[in-house]
Amino acid sequence: MALELKQHMKLTQQLIITPQLQQAIKLLQLSRLELLETIQQELEVNPVLEEATEAVEDVGIKDEAEPEPPRVEERYDEVEITEKVRDDFDWESFLEDYSTYAPVTNERDPNQEQPSFEQRLTSKPCLEDHLMWQLCLSDFTEEERDIAVQIIGNLSSDGYLLAGVDEIAQLTGFPAERVEHVLKKVQGFDPPGVAARTLQECLLIQARSLDIPNGLVETIIEQYLPYLENKNYQGLVKVLRRPKEEVQAAVEIILSLDPKPGRAYSAEEVHYVSPDIYVIKVDDEFVVVLNEDGMPKLRVNPYYKEALRRDSAVPEEAKEYIQGKLRSAAWLIKSIHQRQRTLYKVAQSIVNFQREFFEKGIAYLKPMVLRDVAEDVGMHESTISRVTTNKYMHTPQGIFELKYFFNSSINSVVGEAVASESVKERIRRLIRDEDPANPYSDKDLVDLLQKENIRIARRTVAKYREMLGILPSHKRKRVLWGT
Repeated sequence: MALELKQHMKLTQQLIITPQLQQAIKLLQLSRLELLETIQQELEVNPVLEEATEAVEDVGIKDEAEPEPPRVEERYDEVEITEKVRDDFDWESFLEDYSTYAPVTNERDPNQEQPSFEQRLTSKPCLEDHLMWQLCLSDFTEEERDIAVQIIGNLSSDGYLLAGVDEIAQLTGFPAERVEHVLKKVQGFDPPGVAARTLQECLLIQARSLDIPNGLVETIIEQYLPYLENKNYQGLVKVLRRPKEEVQAAVEIILSLDPKPGRAYSAEEVHYVSPDIYVIKVDDEFVVVLNEDGMPKLRVNPYYKEALRRDSAVPEEAKEYIQGKLRSAAWLIKSIHQRQRTLYKVAQSIVNFQREFFEKGIAYLKPMVLRDVAEDVGMHESTISRVTTNKYMHTPQGIFELKYFFNSSINSVVGEAVASESVKERIRRLIRDEDPANPYSDKDLVDLLQKENIRIARRTVAKYREMLGILPSHKRKRVLWGT
């Protein structure tokens, strides 16, 4: 079989995502803080890109044709300065006033850059730092101190000991009895209940620190804690054979104890949300305003554009480099503007669909999907999904993520469907207003929602209740002591 070369012409279509298009798609799904960070990085690596300043310097220009007036030199006679001191001068009063220090004022230049308020704040100590501070002030031997350091290092953020006594004994090389002795001393540190291995031990440590005389609290924790978990208070009174008033007082003390003593020293920082969009009601209309606070205004440095226009001695390699940076800067500015326009259109569409929500609250939220907004603004659903990712809207009802407005629908008995978030809000309000002595079960909630024109299954109510972080009815029941 002979081999030969042939030429063929073939016409095909391919979808190729250019680097510029990838950058535009990436900018769509960035949050506001991430966008600011991306812009700052581009300002550092691209010399053509710069931040536009609106301040205009007032520079005085002199007229060259106007001659300057001649200077007239004036002559002054020399003056001889002599100091004469009176003979009756009170030197003691003068020295006394001179030695008094004047108040020192610290004047700062208003244009000088000052540290932010957050940088001047001190961070609170974590649980480990608080316990190590107490360890340094305690009477421990060197061996006990080494064991205590291992115990403190193996505590969870809630204050519980994660490692066993045998593990710590193996790490330190000391016998388990010695580790147990040091553990009892560490459990006496503040906060009460720290370094406990179980919930029962944590509550016992706190109860013993209260020094309650009758010992009923410790008895309930040691032997009858499941009665408290199931809130079977009547059975607890029968099994203890003690007066109802004493058992009730003991239970109230146990319920006041902290099951997580270490969370008061949690090192988790609170992250505040900076909204991307503000929805403000002006007269009878809701106005959408993009949050441009702190967003730099970008522009291309005119020096580099002039360097390419005029015939200068700029080498060709430098010109190619400048042209590449110019294209990158122009595309970035265009992509940011396109992102802001798309975000505004999507926010305006959400406001139009959910007007009743902005006026009356969560109970009036309508079911809406990405396709509804996509058809309204004339974009693809994937674009709407990227725009609404990690974006927040400040509304008269609070701050919500844009994804919050897209939820499934629940069928109603008569009329239009209801949004799932509205159903969750209704379940939360029903449980909030229920009788603590007789809370609603999931079946009761189904019947109540049925009366309000909401058709929903019991398992769906249970799922929504768990999503809201609400316990079942038998665990929501308040103290029932009977007669």
